Amino acid sequence: MAKKGKKLVEAAKLVDRSKFYSVQEAIELVKKTSTVKFDATVEVAFRLGVDPKKADQQIRGAVVLPNGTGKTQRVLVFAKGDKAKEAEAAGADYVGDSDYINKIQQGWFEFDVIVATPDMMGEVGKLGRVLGPKGLMPNPKTGTVTFDVTKAVNEIKAGKVEYRLDKAGIIHVPIGKVSFDDNKLAENFTTVYDTLLKAKPAAAKGTYMKSINATSTMGPGVKVDASTFVAVK
Repeated sequence: MAKKGKKLVEAAKLVDRSKFYSVQEAIELVKKTSTVKFDATVEVAFRLGVDPKKADQQIRGAVVLPNGTGKTQRVLVFAKGDKAKEAEAAGADYVGDSDYINKIQQGWFEFDVIVATPDMMGEVGKLGRVLGPKGLMPNPKTGTVTFDVTKAVNEIKAGKVEYRLDKAGIIHVPIGKVSFDDNKLAENFTTVYDTLLKAKPAAAKGTYMKSINATSTMGPGVKVDASTFVAVK
C-alpha cells in the first residue's frame, strides 16, 4: 500500500490545488497523473447548486457520449414475443422474462444495464430491493423502460451513460479511458456539461454549476474552469 500512496503523492504534486484548469489542460493532467497499471477510467464530477432533498430539483437522465466510454456494457433485456426477438437482433447480451428474474433473485449479476418493456415492469418491480441499491432498476427517465428496445440497446452499446444527482448534490459521470485521445475526452466531457446545463431544474436558484472536477481511477482531482468549454457542434 505504501508504494501506491507514494505514487499518488508524486502525481498530486503535478496538480495546483488552487488553480482552475482549462478543459484541455485538465484532461492532459488527468492522463499524466494516472498512477495505476490498467487503463484507468476518466470521471468527472459536477457539484450543482440544487437541493437534492427537493423533488422538483432532482436531476436524472442519460446521455450518449460521442466517443463512447471505452467499456462495452452487457445489456439484459426483459421482454416477450416480438420485442424479445427485436432485442436479440439489436445485440442484447441476455433476453428473457421470468427466467432471468429468478436468476437475479438467486444472486446472478453478469450484466451492466437492464432494459425492460413497460409491460414487464410489474414483474421487474419485484426486484426493486435487489436492483435499487445497485442503481440497476430500469427507469423511463434514462430510456431503459421502453418498447423501442432496438434504440435502447443500440444507444447503450454506443456509449450511453446515466447520470443522477447524489445526496451531496454531485453528479459523477465516466467520460472514457486514459488511453483515449485528448480531443475525444474533451468532446465527451463537453457533451456531459451541455446535457447537465439543459437539465437545470426551473426551481434551482443561485449558481448552478458550483464546481467541476476531473479525475482518473485513484488519481488526484483536477479543478476545471467552466468558461473553457467549447460548444460541441
